[in-house]
Amino acid sequence: MRLGKRITLFFAVNILILVTLSLTLNLLGIRPYLTARGIDYQSLMIFCLIWGMGGAFISLSLSRIMAKWMMGVKVIDPNTTNPELSWLIVTVHNLAKAANLPKMPEVGYYSSPEINAFATGPTKSKALVAISSGLFETLNKKQIEGVLAHEIAHIANGDMVTMTLIQGIINAFVMFLARIIAFFLMRGDSKEGGSIMTYWLVIIALEIGLSILGSIVVASFSRAREFSADEGGAQLAGRDKMIMALQGLQKTVKYANLTKSESLATLKISGKPRGFLAILFATHPPLEERIARLSLSR
Repeated sequence: MRLGKRITLFFAVNILILVTLSLTLNLLGIRPYLTARGIDYQSLMIFCLIWGMGGAFISLSLSRIMAKWMMGVKVIDPNTTNPELSWLIVTVHNLAKAANLPKMPEVGYYSSPEINAFATGPTKSKALVAISSGLFETLNKKQIEGVLAHEIAHIANGDMVTMTLIQGIINAFVMFLARIIAFFLMRGDSKEGGSIMTYWLVIIALEIGLSILGSIVVASFSRAREFSADEGGAQLAGRDKMIMALQGLQKTVKYANLTKSESLATLKISGKPRGFLAILFATHPPLEERIARLSLSR
């Protein structure tokens, strides 16, 4: 059932992005960037910025809905009488108040054996904090408070918007460079028939390769934001609780991402690098390094 929801949401979001950005380009009167004289660099730049940044920000605006659908997040009623869930609500409320958030984020949980949590949302006033049932059942309350403080720090720091901007810029550069390189590689060929197909295949291949390189840049920024959120969480909940939270995650790191939801990987508190050169593509620094940094800054 969840796989069906993910597939439906994937197609729905991409169709929405396609229609919205196509209409935007038409309304702005952006001409085709390939002309008889060659590349119209201004049109290409605008085209890539709209597609690169537009797609990223549409995804951000829908991030809470996507998280609820993809992860099966159930939002907790603030007036719940369940003592455990009530504690969760009160804890998030107190942390949000300490972080001077303009509005309390939605609080939810999702059923999963993974030991993880995440925050998402387009603005500080429209955010969602969610934890897995596995984390709630495995960590103690002090550790959970540290995890929640880390997520609130992400919201307070505006990390969702920051990462969206970075991803949008990378998307635009990838599209821009791929089309320029493909144009000069194919410049001697006619752009008719099979050559047009070859031209677009070259663009697709270049975009895949450049996107892989771009993901290294995005991952690097993501790791930096994790260190910042750890420090913010330490200020909100206390350094000891933040360290205890990371130590709890360290013991359960093999259960960090059992849902395999790569689209939400940068939003979560913990990740598990795999394979050679994994650190280059890891969205989270090693937990040992995060604990060491917090311990040294006591």
